[in-house]
Amino acid sequence: MPSQKILDEKKKAVSEIAETLKSSCTGVIVNYSGITVEDDTKLRKELRETGCTYKVIKNTMLRLAFKEAGIDGLDGSLKGSTAIATNKDDYVAPAKVLSKYAEDSKTFEVKSGFVDGKAVSIDEIKTLASLPSKEVLIGQVLRGLNGPISGLVTVLNGTMKGLVVALNAIAEKEKESA
Repeated sequence: MPSQKILDEKKKAVSEIAETLKSSCTGVIVNYSGITVEDDTKLRKELRETGCTYKVIKNTMLRLAFKEAGIDGLDGSLKGSTAIATNKDDYVAPAKVLSKYAEDSKTFEVKSGFVDGKAVSIDEIKTLASLPSKEVLIGQVLRGLNGPISGLVTVLNGTMKGLVVALNAIAEKEKESA
């Protein structure tokens, strides 16, 4: 039986993990077995660059943290070697980076994840990974909003051009008759 000190440390660790989960908009759980140290270092660097937090956590501690955070439905994913990547701001970053890595690896696999405190399946993680980044989505929305405005400007310019042509024709007619 572990000492009270060790139990208190584990409870504190579970609480910290739960706080990270609560403050994250998205998280992706993976089976990291078979990954080399070199590949793991590259993966962690890429995740850090996108603002993600990546940790290897014991299944029992993660299960308790999910329970404390109020995230249900992920207990089935907590088997084998487990790591989790979370992000507080970007919904697609962890899914995109880990799904890309899983495609290139034979042993590394995405298990499941969560979005806004709700469990999601592997297929939903793949769908999330296929979305463009936040900046690209904002650009697409702005381009969509800009289209009608550009069309209005074109129509107004066409009307102005027509008015100028008509006035020019009237002025030419006036010159000929005078």
